[in-house]
Amino acid sequence: MAVRQALGRGLQLGRALLLRFAAKPGPISGLGRPGPAAAWGRGERPGRAAGPRAQPGPLGLPLPDRYRFFRQSVAGLAARIQRQFVVRARGGAGPCGRAAFLAFGLGLGLIEEKQAEGRRAASACQEIQAIFTQKNKLVSDPLDTRHWQGFRLEDYLIGQSIGKGCSAAVYEATMPTLPQHLEKAKCVSLLKKGPDVLPKGADREQAPRAPAFPFAIKMMWNISAGSSSEAILSRMSQELVPASRVALDGEYGGVTYRRPRGGPKQLAPHPNIIRVFRAFTSSVPLLPGALADYPDVLPPSFHPEGLGHSRTLFLVMKNYPCTLRQYLQEHTPSPRLATMMTLQLLEGVDHLVQQGIAHRDLKSDNILVELDSDSCPWLVISDFGCCLADEHIGLQLPFTSWYVDLGGNGSLMAPEVSTAHPGPRTVVDFSKADTWAVGAIAYEIFGLANPFYGQGRAHLESRSYQEAQLPEMPKSVPPDARQLVRSLLQREASKRPSARVAANVLHLSLWGEHLLALKNLKLDKMIGWLLQQSAATLLADRLMEKSSVETKLQMLFLANLEWEALCQAALLLRSWRAVP
Repeated sequence: MAVRQALGRGLQLGRALLLRFAAKPGPISGLGRPGPAAAWGRGERPGRAAGPRAQPGPLGLPLPDRYRFFRQSVAGLAARIQRQFVVRARGGAGPCGRAAFLAFGLGLGLIEEKQAEGRRAASACQEIQAIFTQKNKLVSDPLDTRHWQGFRLEDYLIGQSIGKGCSAAVYEATMPTLPQHLEKAKCVSLLKKGPDVLPKGADREQAPRAPAFPFAIKMMWNISAGSSSEAILSRMSQELVPASRVALDGEYGGVTYRRPRGGPKQLAPHPNIIRVFRAFTSSVPLLPGALADYPDVLPPSFHPEGLGHSRTLFLVMKNYPCTLRQYLQEHTPSPRLATMMTLQLLEGVDHLVQQGIAHRDLKSDNILVELDSDSCPWLVISDFGCCLADEHIGLQLPFTSWYVDLGGNGSLMAPEVSTAHPGPRTVVDFSKADTWAVGAIAYEIFGLANPFYGQGRAHLESRSYQEAQLPEMPKSVPPDARQLVRSLLQREASKRPSARVAANVLHLSLWGEHLLALKNLKLDKMIGWLLQQSAATLLADRLMEKSSVETKLQMLFLANLEWEALCQAALLLRSWRAVP
C-alpha cells in the first residue's frame, strides 16, 4: 500500500514538474528574458530574479511548501533534464523527458511517504509530551502558603552545621510556626535497607527520625561584594539561577525583583534540580562552629583577623539527608539502581542544556540525595555558584583571555574546556561539558573510583587522557550502561551523545528491552510502545499515593519526549548490540 501511494504521489509530482517546466517556450521566455535552461547554461541559478517571486501559472501545480528548502535545486535539475530530453516547443515533451520527470517525481513521492510517517510519529510524541508536562510533579515550595514570610533571618530557628564549601556554609533550619504536617514528616534513615541498596559496614538499622529542621540555609561568605543588598545580589547572582519565582520578593518589599537585562537566567523548575525558596540579604550572625570552621571569612566584629563584610546573602532550600558522596560511602546500589541514578543526572543536565545553562561544577559533593519509602535515592543537582547562565552568550563562552572564568572543579572539566587556549576568536562550547562530567561521576555511582580523581598511574587528566586509558567497568554493570559511559567520556564533543539522547538510551535499556529485541524496529512498533508506557505510567501514578523513583523517571522521559532524539538513542543502542 505504501508503494502504491508513493507511486500515485510520484505521478502527481511528475505531472506537476512537467507542467511547470516542460510547458514553457524554449530558452527565451515570452517576456524576452532568458528561460531557466539558458540561465543554467550560463552558470546562473534559476529562480533568483531581482523582482518579486513569480507566481505559478494556472496550468502548473505548485510543489508542496515542505520542498521549499531545495526548490531551487529541483528547478535546476529539471532545467537540465528539460534541455537534454524535452522538445523545445509548448507542450512538446518526448517520452524520455516524461520518463525522467516521472522517475524524479516517484523519488519525491517515496521521500514524502517517509516524511509523512515521521510527522505522524512526531505528532504522537508531542501529544504524549503535552500530557506528561502537566502531570509531571515538580518540587513543591513548602512556603507557598506563607507567601510573605521567611524573608528575614529572624524568621528561622537555625540548628547545627550541615557542611561547608569554598564559598558558603550550610545550616539546618526551621520556622517555629511551620504547619503541623511539616513538623511531623518522617524521613528515611540513610542506613535503612532496601531491595536495591546494600549497606556498607553496619548491619543494624537505625530508627527513622522526625526532621525537626526541614530547611537548609546557605550563608554565602562575603569578602569582596560590599555590604549593600544590590552589590551582594549582583556579585552572587549565579546562586540565584535556581531561585523560585517569589524567592526574592521579600528583598524588595511588594515589588517583584526583576533580573537585570542580560544578567543570569532564571532556571525553570525540574525535579532533579535544587530550588531556592527564599533569598535575602541580612547581617552575618555568629552561627554554631563559625569560629572553628571559617574564622577568616567572618566580619572583624566576630574575629579580629576576619576579612568578611557585615552583610551577606542567605538562600533557603529543602534540607536533604545527604550528598551523593556521603550516600555512596554508606551504600552500594544495585546495577539497575545505579543506572537509574545516572539517568537522573542526565535528565537534570538535559534540562540545564535546554535552558541554555551549564552547571560547570558537577561533582558528587554538589549532588544531593533524598530517599523514598523504598530507600531508593532521588538525585538533585545543587550549588550553581560557578554556572554559566548568560542570556546573551548562552552556552558559547568567548574565551578572550585567561581572566575568563571557565568554571570550577578542574578535575571534572571536559576536554574541550580544559584544553582551550584564549584568543580573540576563541569560543568554548559548554553544551556537552556537563554531560562529560556525568560520565565521570557514573564510575562512582557504579562502585568504582572516579578515574579523574587522585594521583598516581591510575589517575587520568581530562587534558591528556585517551579513551583507551579509561578503566573497564565490571561485568556486573549492564552492557548498555558500560557503552554509554565510554561514549559520554569521548574526548571529541561532536562524538559524544547529547544529554537527551544519553538519557533516552538508558530509558530504552531499562524499560524497552522487548522493543529493542525486534529484528525490524518500525515506527508503528515504537509508537505502540510509547502508548503502552504512557498508559502504564499514568495508572501507576494514579494508584500510588507517592510516585516511586521508577514512575517519576518514566514521567520525566515522557514529558521530554522528542521523536528524533528517541530514534537516535534506539539506533545507538542497536549499533552497540550489533558488535559481538
